[in-house]
Order: sequence, then structure tokens, then C-alpha cells
Amino acid sequence: MALEAIKAQIDLLLQEMINQPKDEHEIQEQLREKLREMRAMGLPLPADLVELEKRLDDDLDAKEA
Repeated sequence: MALEAIKAQIDLLLQEMINQPKDEHEIQEQLREKLREMRAMGLPLPADLVELEKRLDDDLDAKEA
């Protein structure tokens, strides 16, 4: 999948997180999957999305503690 297509899908996921916060966990998992796809393809990850992924992981850890 082309980088632009993945970025577009990530943009849609971020919009869903804003518009449908009740589905936040599912959307977070989809976002992580898209970032894994980018890593697997050797594509550069935007720094803001790497930071978002870290914050999501930190939030998940805090909720589980």
C-alpha cells in the first residue's frame, strides 16, 4: 500500500477518535496496526504519529495499573 494511502487511513482514524470517543480503544488498535504496516514496509514514520503512539501506550498502561 502506498504511503499516501496509509496516511489517509490514519487521518480517518484520528478523525474517528475525535468524533466517536466511545470507540477509542478499537480506533487506537487500528492506528497501531497502520503504524506497524508502515514499519514493515520500511516507510518513515511521522514524528507526531510516533509521539501519539507513545502517548496512547502510556495511557493504556495507566488505565491497566
